[in-house]
Amino acid sequence: MSLRAAEYPHPHHTLVHLSDTHFVTPGELLSGTGHPRDRLKEILTSLVAAEIRPAALIITGDLADRGEASAYRELRSVLTPAAEQMGTEIAWVMGNHDHRETVRRELLDAPASDAPYDTTVMIGGLRLIILDSTVPGKHHGELSEEQLVWLAEVLREPAPEGSILAMHHPPLPCVQDLAVTVELREQQLLAEVVRGTDLRAILAGHLHYSTTATFAGIPVSVAGATSCTQDLFTPRRGTRARDAAQGLNLVHVYDHTIMHTVVPMAGGVTVGRDVDAAGTARLLAEDEVYIPSRAR
Repeated sequence: MSLRAAEYPHPHHTLVHLSDTHFVTPGELLSGTGHPRDRLKEILTSLVAAEIRPAALIITGDLADRGEASAYRELRSVLTPAAEQMGTEIAWVMGNHDHRETVRRELLDAPASDAPYDTTVMIGGLRLIILDSTVPGKHHGELSEEQLVWLAEVLREPAPEGSILAMHHPPLPCVQDLAVTVELREQQLLAEVVRGTDLRAILAGHLHYSTTATFAGIPVSVAGATSCTQDLFTPRRGTRARDAAQGLNLVHVYDHTIMHTVVPMAGGVTVGRDVDAAGTARLLAEDEVYIPSRAR
């Protein structure tokens, strides 16, 4: 029997992209109606049960709704056990609802500082760049000259597997008109820095809906929120958040492409057949196909 290799191997890295958890003080509801803790726990339970083993959980900001220490502690108590079960690390990104000093104390175990939280993390040969696009006390995004200089210096030396930039405010147009009041400003300054570098993708949040586009030739992927999402059927490009359609994005990193997959919360009635791992292996064998474990 001659086996045929699938067109692509399994990815070199799988990342989980979460955003806008908006945790509140334990016992409270988000805006009086939302259940951000319950929704995140549902999503993480499904992720663990699916036996996905990501190299990192990346959370692109608005970790807490009002920047309260108790909210960050509860977020950490929910995320850390799930990360440990999956054998992965958590990459925290600052959002406009977050408080820099409190994030550093409660999530990073670092001395309090109101400076932007910019850093890099290596995932094998893949470089994750975390950039703080927040303006304390405001909801729009900006990047200082110092941050742009820092980013240019980081990108001066390519990483073995390229780089991914994670930030809160996406450098994209807005679907909802009101969102222009909280967009990333002076985006052309960022474009001048990242164009032509080894950046392979930009991950962002902030919008509370999933969307994709390109910026300076680089793919941008925005993850919908785990707390609440925007109803884009609202007439005349209006704004309405709802406790529905939460989820995450899976980011699969290959040699020559990065794939972003929107994964809504689990559930729904099965349509057709439910094929488990053993059944999948049997059907692949019957079709004489195998998936290489690494790039050819």
